[in-house]
Amino acid sequence: MNNQNTSDLIEAYLKKILEDNSKIEIRRAEMANLFNCVPSQINYVINTRFTIQRGYSVESKRGGGGYIRIAKVTLSDNTQLLEQIEKFIGDQLSEKDALIFVQKLYEEKVVTKREGNIMLAALGKNVLGKFGAKEDFLRAQLMYAFLERLSYEEE
Repeated sequence: MNNQNTSDLIEAYLKKILEDNSKIEIRRAEMANLFNCVPSQINYVINTRFTIQRGYSVESKRGGGGYIRIAKVTLSDNTQLLEQIEKFIGDQLSEKDALIFVQKLYEEKVVTKREGNIMLAALGKNVLGKFGAKEDFLRAQLMYAFLERLSYEEE
């Protein structure tokens, strides 16, 4: 038997369904019963592993007829991806979120592996951590500058 935890199994199950469907609708309680876990664990998986940074849109409705709808974000072009990332950033960006965004840019072939590594070097804690409380603000500003420059480039 493999060593996957329940969260990994839930994620794998949902991603498998999403391979064949661009959008799925689930009920939290039914998923909890299926995986013999509490409904909050379903929330945890969806909130941490099905984010816009990872290429998913999540919509939910609570109550008796409640559901969670997960959709793969389909990108018509790089500009749409860049705009979605920019909307999410705000004025603060953690190193973890920066890593996820750069990974997504690489997966979508917006940047090469080398370009992504250069971005990560500039956005990393070893560079920006020296600025203390301004670290996440500076990281967001750098990411905005990268995204703006990338939006001008056509491959």
